[in-house]
Amino acid sequence: MQSLKILLLGAAIASASIVPAIASSSGWYSSEGGKVRLVTSGKPDDAGRIQGVLDIALKPGWKTYWRDPGDAGVPPQLDVSASTNITDAKLSFPAPQRHDDGYGKWAGYDYPVSLPVVFTLSAMKDQAVIDADVFLGICETICIPVQTRLTVDPASDPDNAEDAALVKASFAALPAPARSDFGINVLPGDHETLVVEASFPGDPEAADFFVAGERDYMFGPPSRSEKDGKLIFTVPILDRPSTTPTDGGLHYTLTSSAGAVEGLLPFP
Repeated sequence: MQSLKILLLGAAIASASIVPAIASSSGWYSSEGGKVRLVTSGKPDDAGRIQGVLDIALKPGWKTYWRDPGDAGVPPQLDVSASTNITDAKLSFPAPQRHDDGYGKWAGYDYPVSLPVVFTLSAMKDQAVIDADVFLGICETICIPVQTRLTVDPASDPDNAEDAALVKASFAALPAPARSDFGINVLPGDHETLVVEASFPGDPEAADFFVAGERDYMFGPPSRSEKDGKLIFTVPILDRPSTTPTDGGLHYTLTSSAGAVEGLLPFP
């Protein structure tokens, strides 16, 4: 989606208000294309982590982005640096869909979606208050940046069954870890292409491969081919760091008619 299509609603962003905490969830923050809130399960686990979701309720016809939004989108972002006793917040993503708006192809969701998030406490015994600065794009024919602060006191209603059920269902809906019969093998490529062989159950026509451009990588939409009965995805590398990272890897998701898996692949 081209950047000229992104409508910068400066006045709306500037006036984004702090949404007060209600129970173990925040209030809803509404925009033109939908609304967003933060929900937690309330109590931390034994490792000092609180599970939650960034709950995005899209209106019909509107979309939002996956972790890699393409060359001009807005990925969901969560900044908890203003929080009390929270050191980190890690977002996870359900399997996305491929979208083509006539200007470009990108990965995202055209239905209400809950993005799981894990908050890490600084000190187990101290009270935590989550002040999360949220930034995401919600798109119809234009893309509207949504920016607000959502505040939650997880201890205010730690036994809220409705909130806990939403969080549990959202984590259960994440792609499973990749395995030998449902995953990818990286094949030899070159400086400008990433090539993977996909193994999966179900209809080959329904399979798709998504790789996230992170650490200064940028990827184009994959092309499909078949070799020795295997489905091959060839992904253009549009940009890359000057030095290949040596730690970690790139997040990928492989989808099929039988479900979805995710994993990390080596930096190409």
